[in-house]
Amino acid sequence: MRFIGGAIALVLGLCAVTGHAEPAKNLFGAKRTPAAMPPQALGAYAQGCLAGGVELPETGWGWQAMRLSRNRNWGHPSAIAFVERLAGRAQTIGWVGPYIGDISQPRGGPMRSGHRSHQLGLDIDIWMRQPTRLDLSRAEREKIGSPRVVTNFRINRYWTSGHHQLLKAAAQDLGVARIFVHPAIKQQLCQAQPLDDREWLGKIRPWWGHDAHFHVRLNCPPESPDCVAQPQIPPGDGCDETLAWWFSDEARNPKPASPGKPRGQLTLDDLPLACAGVLAQ
Repeated sequence: MRFIGGAIALVLGLCAVTGHAEPAKNLFGAKRTPAAMPPQALGAYAQGCLAGGVELPETGWGWQAMRLSRNRNWGHPSAIAFVERLAGRAQTIGWVGPYIGDISQPRGGPMRSGHRSHQLGLDIDIWMRQPTRLDLSRAEREKIGSPRVVTNFRINRYWTSGHHQLLKAAAQDLGVARIFVHPAIKQQLCQAQPLDDREWLGKIRPWWGHDAHFHVRLNCPPESPDCVAQPQIPPGDGCDETLAWWFSDEARNPKPASPGKPRGQLTLDDLPLACAGVLAQ
């Protein structure tokens, strides 16, 4: 604790001198290794950091991490455990194993590109590409991509029943808070899922993009009291007028964001105080 307190004091002293104008994404993006601290998710999913990050093995018994050059295959231990559970479930439905996209940087925090969230090590992107092998080289994992399963707000030929079953398996995991997918994917699930087995559908939430991967968000871990939990999901399966809105002109052509701080320009001052210690460790 003495070291952590000293690290925070050092960073705060530097902040006073510099005015802390440096974007936090540059500070956290420069860290290639995790903070040697007990695992903690600190702050909000889009405004926080990760202490004690754990690396997802690049190749596991039932998965492969993709785009290794990004160094974003780090997460809270609960994220690593989720990937292992999902890999097991995937094999029972006929998938060789999932391709895992971004989780988090070694110390979480804002990223230089690609995401506003993924800052706590509790967000996991799962590619829609159905693997045929789990021995891809590093070079192959940089080159291949994941197909978009939606065209013009309609499911296309790349969608399979296996995608449906994998999303169901992920949503039924007790550690999952919600899963973000393209609205057309949510609609497809609503139309195809039997009426007597829909309790998991509420976790599947429509969001812009998310047509080549689905985004799993885990619950705050019990041992992370400073993690800001997501609001409770509304009751029901979400296959109602709230889903219909996503196909309206208003949703498909959103207005420009209000003026303010540019997206991704958070500074260390915008993050929980403990993130200074994570960064300086």
